[in-house]
Amino acid sequence: MVKTKKTKPNQTDRLLVIACGMIAREVLAVKEQLGLDHLELTCLPAEFHFHPDRIAPAMDKAIEKARAEGYEHIFVGYADCGTGGLLDRVLEKHGVERMAGPHCFAFYQGMDAYAKVADDDMMSFYMTDFLCRQFDAFFMKPLGLDKHPELIKDYFGNYEKLIYLAQTDDPELDKVAEKAAALLGLAYERRSTDFGDLTPGLARAAANA
Repeated sequence: MVKTKKTKPNQTDRLLVIACGMIAREVLAVKEQLGLDHLELTCLPAEFHFHPDRIAPAMDKAIEKARAEGYEHIFVGYADCGTGGLLDRVLEKHGVERMAGPHCFAFYQGMDAYAKVADDDMMSFYMTDFLCRQFDAFFMKPLGLDKHPELIKDYFGNYEKLIYLAQTDDPELDKVAEKAAALLGLAYERRSTDFGDLTPGLARAAANA
């Protein structure tokens, strides 16, 4: 039997998306939806959502690693996400682009739509599909609210409304969001966003790769 040698994919022909772990499922959904077979995904820890100071240095290392592996086309699945411009400095150094906007809550709604509601949403607490799935792991346990519910007012007392930005139509996630709003003592609103600007953002990046 003649054995054929497996060749490693040519990374120069691929688009590597380095994204926040909070949007991994959505990036893969867009990849499948648009048939972006040449798109590959790697993620930084979702926990960086709470530690934005870690995003820029971790991204710097991730891009350097990707370049060393031969990736020429890289796109970043982050908005500024609380880095105060530090992420953009890293991306400028490497010549890499990212999703436009201040955070994923903005690009999920679409930047034009977000601009119209940003001021009114100032006192709103956003949730996404990911945050509904991980509500206990990301909020209840880390903040100690599972054992000390009296702390809810300390953490969420300045909010007036919980807005669930729904990427999918999942009744179970709806229940989580509604329950969270009741638990936090907030008014509730659901907005169906689909993937917002993530879809055209990834499509443009893939077309340019």
